[in-house]
Amino acid sequence: MNLLILTNNPNRASFRQRIGIYQNILQASGISCKIAQLPSGSLARRQLFKQTAKFDGVFLHRKGLNFLDAFFLSKYSKKIIYDFDDAIMYSDKNPERKSWSHFKPFARSVKLADMVIAGNSYLAEHALRFNQNVVDLPTGLDVNAYKMKKNIQNDGKIRLVWIGSRSTLKYLAEIKPALEQIGLRFNNVTLRIICDDFFDLKNMEVEKFQWSLEKQAADLATSHIGLAPLPDNRFTRGKCGFKILQYEAAGLPVVASPVGVNSEYVRQNVTGFLATNNQEWTEKISQLIKNPQLQTQMGNEGLAYVQNFDTGIIGKKLFELIKKCLAG
Repeated sequence: MNLLILTNNPNRASFRQRIGIYQNILQASGISCKIAQLPSGSLARRQLFKQTAKFDGVFLHRKGLNFLDAFFLSKYSKKIIYDFDDAIMYSDKNPERKSWSHFKPFARSVKLADMVIAGNSYLAEHALRFNQNVVDLPTGLDVNAYKMKKNIQNDGKIRLVWIGSRSTLKYLAEIKPALEQIGLRFNNVTLRIICDDFFDLKNMEVEKFQWSLEKQAADLATSHIGLAPLPDNRFTRGKCGFKILQYEAAGLPVVASPVGVNSEYVRQNVTGFLATNNQEWTEKISQLIKNPQLQTQMGNEGLAYVQNFDTGIIGKKLFELIKKCLAG
């Protein structure tokens, strides 16, 4: 079987974790993959869509199609699998307002697909409105990549860590009051931000680590407590909680907002804590800071839990889904 993978950006993290890391697994299992970036011009896209007839199927990653693109892709393709891992039917800036520019392309892409793969149950529910063949498949990661000796600096500091993109740094900024309070309570706590943008705190040192695919695992493993704050709205409920899985793979306890899959991935009082406001953020982080044994215990529980999301397991499930669709 041969599969054409279409994406707007093969370099984005979403593409890497949803399909890119599974190419070797698919290849070894008998599915040959070719990646094509969608061109900007409509004529160039139409020429690309004509080429889909040479493949057993198309794997369309995240892209919401306009009317003409949907028409030509469905005209030439034998099978279409649509995969998405964000609430792309809503605007991240105004999630409570209905945005037809987001909603219509999403609905159009879902309708034309022979199979839809959603990153979580919340996203799957949205897709089921337009297609009955919807499967919930979480985002996976290579757990072994995060297993390394914790060469933590013996400087007596406790490092809180957050990893993410510039567009989501605002979510971390929302718990600044809690972080400032932690800085007043403890003089040995540092915030490590792994990103391509940063901010400062008045009462706490901030370590600014430029995000790197090669260094991210080590930068997490040499931290102590993972942070995953999120506001609660229609867009953020679709987040797939990947940073939580990263923290757990690195053996860290996690403090997170109870939004979307965060409430599933952080098992309250087992792998970490859920916090709904700045007071709870302050209390839960403080509890972990004061109890290194609890840090270790929760980190070990998280590491055991995250094995379920390893690429070997998720990759096999993805292969079975693609095989079923292409052969059906």
